[in-house]
Amino acid sequence: MDLTRRSMVLAGSALAAGALPARAAPFTSGTVRQAALDLAQRPYAPPDLALPGAADTLTYEQYGGIRFRPERALWRDAGLPFQVSFFPRGFLYKPVVEIHEVVDGQAAPVPYDPDLFSYDDAAARVPDPLGFAGFRLHAALNRPGAFDEFCVFLGASYFRAVGRGGQYGLSARGLAVGTGAPEPERFPRFRAFWIERPQPGAATLVLHALLDGEDATGAFRFAITPGEATAMDVECVLFPRRDLGQAGVAPLTSMYYFSGRERAGAGDWRQAVHDSDGLAALAGRGERQWRPLANPAAVQLSMLEDTGPRGFGLLQRRRAFDDFGDLQVLYNRRPGLWVEPVGDWGEGAVVLAELPTGTEYADNIVAFWRGRAPLRAGGEHRYAYRMLWGMDPAPEPPGRVVQARTGAGPAGGRVFVLDLDGPALRALAPDAPTRLDLGSSAGRLQEGWSGRNPETGGWRVSLDFDPMGAAMADLRCAVLGEGGPLAETWLHRWTA
Repeated sequence: MDLTRRSMVLAGSALAAGALPARAAPFTSGTVRQAALDLAQRPYAPPDLALPGAADTLTYEQYGGIRFRPERALWRDAGLPFQVSFFPRGFLYKPVVEIHEVVDGQAAPVPYDPDLFSYDDAAARVPDPLGFAGFRLHAALNRPGAFDEFCVFLGASYFRAVGRGGQYGLSARGLAVGTGAPEPERFPRFRAFWIERPQPGAATLVLHALLDGEDATGAFRFAITPGEATAMDVECVLFPRRDLGQAGVAPLTSMYYFSGRERAGAGDWRQAVHDSDGLAALAGRGERQWRPLANPAAVQLSMLEDTGPRGFGLLQRRRAFDDFGDLQVLYNRRPGLWVEPVGDWGEGAVVLAELPTGTEYADNIVAFWRGRAPLRAGGEHRYAYRMLWGMDPAPEPPGRVVQARTGAGPAGGRVFVLDLDGPALRALAPDAPTRLDLGSSAGRLQEGWSGRNPETGGWRVSLDFDPMGAAMADLRCAVLGEGGPLAETWLHRWTA
């Protein structure tokens, strides 16, 4: 990443102190890095959460009734391929977020104006200089000439996007700290953005973000290209204020309430309710892995240890309307999100945190990369990765786990029945040798039966699991042919 030290000391110092220049100031590739470095060398200062007037007491309905006026969008009349609209502060979104437009190497603050918005409730209009909480990006994603919203940055360091034909679902963050750990989880925030004015006809929009939190600061660069799968090329440099052994890089956040295998316990009329149904990973050694998500009875962490990971993501594979049956929220159109590391990320693990939830309104799934070595205070830690948001953004494995069923087995054990499908399995000759590579962290996992499924043309595997008194076990099953894996490896966390 080209984040060189900026030479404009005056502007850099103002940013680090939290004060913005009132007029345009020079902006280079090193501006945000220098601001993050300066912040990291100062004690953390929490944001001011005070809101003027009615903004401090807005209800969910009042805040939702504040709408940005499309005719006031940034670049609305400039004939450019992108437009930007904004969110005001209020309700849950109290810290001010500084937003700048960068034109020809000069950055100028985007001015706040209460008349940028319409108000369902006139009492929600605050004449004071309230400030912004975040912003949306628009482009001709689905049809020419129509500026569809395809990306939003709002709240802490959260952001999300969709590809063509998609609907918002899971989110991403700049950095996860303490997720799934005994210590409280903390949420650093993007306190300022610099959005580069695009050239006419540009396919990509570039923006920069300054991360700040009690544990770390950081400088981020996003190059965002909307399309069938919306791509984000992310470069970041992190400056920890303290040693971080529980930090998560490229964190993804989603919701999994229930699917067919837990439907009876949910008391819900729908077939399933989730934004994502599995964690996919492509290990450095080439193994493709699939870990179906769960709504556990207690918080649980799963670690997919790896060296030099090639990719991981939270995916939504159920795509038929009847998989969910919900006309309002359309879970079948929620995007998947795939992360491809750029460069060697070394040793560590893809971490999956699953939290219990009794509702679809709380995100309870988090996945991220955690390096084996802590992020040391005073250091400079760089990462680059590509994020793909779309209906099927991950590389296609030779075969997929289509369905996994489980039921009671003999003597208190369990039976797992897997259906797999894909070109490699369908191409197998009837006499081709295959074998199962099985593993269990506790108890005993054994093959019951494996072979062609004559009803689907795919492959069926039946497994018998004896926990042997264990309360928890991580299970794995891979179908192998003479040339290697014929499908992704099935992973499962079993609990008593």
